[in-house]
Amino acid sequence: MINTKFNSKDKITESPNEDAFAFTRENYKWVLIGLAFIFIGFILMIGGGSNNPDVFGSGIFSFSRWTVAPLLVLAGYVIEVYAIMKKSKV
Repeated sequence: MINTKFNSKDKITESPNEDAFAFTRENYKWVLIGLAFIFIGFILMIGGGSNNPDVFGSGIFSFSRWTVAPLLVLAGYVIEVYAIMKKSKV
């Protein structure tokens, strides 16, 4: 329901509904997508260690840990900002 007010020239102006939520279903969809990107990025950063402390494991310097995972996390944060700032079409 839209609240209506009259201004000094007797034109009807519409004010936003105070009962409406700030986020819509689409905003929450984008929030979940962003969280998935962040989660997958952090999962890709896990590992690369060695069971024996005297042996150096070069797996810690893999392409997925140094390039793909941080890009996924960064993309997830960008998606989160988009999800928060996106306005509904109503």
